[in-house]
Amino acid sequence: MANNKKLVEAITSMEDDFPQWYTDVVKKAELIDYSSVRGCMILRPDGYAIWENIQKELDARFKATGVQNVYMPMFIPESLLQKEKDHVEGFAPEVAWVTHGGNEKLQERLCVRPTSETLFCDFYSNIIESYRDLPKLYNQWCSVVRWEKTTRPFLRSLEFLWQEGHTAHATAEDAKKRTIQMLNLYATFCEEILAIPMIKGKKSEKEKFAGAEETYTIEALMHDGKALQSGTSHDFGDGFAKAFNIQYTDKENKLQYVHQTSWGLSTRLIGAIIMVHGDNSGLVLPPKIAPTQVMVVPIMQKKEGVLEVANTIKEKLTSCRVKLDSTDKSPGWKFSEQEMRGIPIRIEIGPKDIEKNQCVIVRRDTGEKAIILLDEVETKVNELLETIQKDMFNKAKSHRDSHTYIAKDYDEFKEIIANKPGFVKAMWCEEEECENNIKESTGATSRCMPFEQENISDKCVCCGKEAKTMVYWGKSY
Repeated sequence: MANNKKLVEAITSMEDDFPQWYTDVVKKAELIDYSSVRGCMILRPDGYAIWENIQKELDARFKATGVQNVYMPMFIPESLLQKEKDHVEGFAPEVAWVTHGGNEKLQERLCVRPTSETLFCDFYSNIIESYRDLPKLYNQWCSVVRWEKTTRPFLRSLEFLWQEGHTAHATAEDAKKRTIQMLNLYATFCEEILAIPMIKGKKSEKEKFAGAEETYTIEALMHDGKALQSGTSHDFGDGFAKAFNIQYTDKENKLQYVHQTSWGLSTRLIGAIIMVHGDNSGLVLPPKIAPTQVMVVPIMQKKEGVLEVANTIKEKLTSCRVKLDSTDKSPGWKFSEQEMRGIPIRIEIGPKDIEKNQCVIVRRDTGEKAIILLDEVETKVNELLETIQKDMFNKAKSHRDSHTYIAKDYDEFKEIIANKPGFVKAMWCEEEECENNIKESTGATSRCMPFEQENISDKCVCCGKEAKTMVYWGKSY
């Protein structure tokens, strides 16, 4: 019991210090380790397994919409990066440069990709000739490098894993349709698989992606009331096509520029899972994304027949990801470790349980225990995994909704931002000056202009002039 307590005490209470709680969890749950390069992390087996499950699920959903996977080089010639002015200016502060190959100085610097728009554009300019070549629906799974000043595991690092989709279309309408389609796909995935509710909407001009005509986002609310941009989808129009001369001959034999999109989602989502669902005992993983969904823990395992029955239970659970903890650690330590790692269900089986042809089943999300017959294990576990998944989503949605506020004037807005962490819904005139003033005076930024608009008032919350749109505001990661 003392060892069990020691493991839990290794986590700072989230109420006392949320950032430290987060760091403690990612370390103690063995999701990451720090590398010898500042701002770069080592994904340990459990951390990478979560990413593999995200990748597997998303990849299938992408392919169902006609997307194919490709892979681009990790180096971008400086001259290629310079072709789209807004794009290069937007990424310039974060670019890592390669200046030497071996002992020789390169004639042209190479950028280590912060994103791959320019590579795809160069590629498309060589392979697209006719309307028959369109659309091009490509995605790549890779890592990117952005030289961040401040880093935090999963949320912001120098190198991180992600996917980036890049598509080319014949018309603006087709590109816009794909942009929204992929945003909706992201939101559905996050809600169905990660049990995280999302707000969908458009970014302001100030917050949009460098080089895009429009940027759309899904925004989630963390347990501490801060927002996390969880995925973005960009409509590029024909701006990149003109910069890279990506043209095709249409059905009337006339030259036209293609219209492009880009959309991406990264290992930042693992940070979202931790901060939305975690508690003071560690991770709480939604069953559909958990590397291990069920842990079977034998009690008094040296007693005759205990390990055999425990293994039989494990073998029965063929429809889920299950493990048996037959190590020589104490049961209390095993329980604490299972909780730390966020495994959704624990099954306890000991000599007395075997006598009664039963076992104890424990939920990680609520701590609730139930006694079930051994003959019912497979059915009950599958039912409970579905229940946990739904309950975790509903709990996260309830938290978000109860921490979403409405402000009709600036005094009310400032009071909420200062004292009530969460989203604030307020009207905006769409002038960047007001957006800047709000950020400077409160630290809050515009998270998105939601698709589902509400008319809270007729006046901008900041300047009092005529309002044009309702915005979700908040402090963010």
